[in-house]
Amino acid sequence: MSKLTDRISYLQGLAEGMKLNPDKDSHRLIIEILDVLGEVGDSFEALAEDHRELREYVDAIDEDLADLEAEMLDDNDEFVAPGTGAADESIPSYIEYECPHCGNVCKLDPDKVDFNEPTLCPTCKQDLFPEMPDEEDQGEDEASADTTEDD
Repeated sequence: MSKLTDRISYLQGLAEGMKLNPDKDSHRLIIEILDVLGEVGDSFEALAEDHRELREYVDAIDEDLADLEAEMLDDNDEFVAPGTGAADESIPSYIEYECPHCGNVCKLDPDKVDFNEPTLCPTCKQDLFPEMPDEEDQGEDEASADTTEDD
């Protein structure tokens, strides 16, 4: 970039040395072109600086991602749970879920839960995942409630 700005500065200095008269149309045009060229050069310098900073930032993100991948994947590109150091089959594969009815915390194996079938709480025997009404259904229910109130 400095080569470009150096050339622009040279042209501006050359124009000053020629003692161009801003009152003459042809001279005024050259002076204005050189002013615009100087602004373009400044803009290019700012853009180049922004690009350099962005490139450094992306490189830092890339390094962080490589470190994270190295930490989270073993030699066979399998996921490694944080803090375990290796893929381990002895890591519990269950999740804890609080029953919305009685508050009992149940341990569930996510691979064995069938969301199409009711999953019953061992304490209160109610469905752990009751169906929630759709937003459209709620809107229809509210609309029908409004019409019945007006009657």
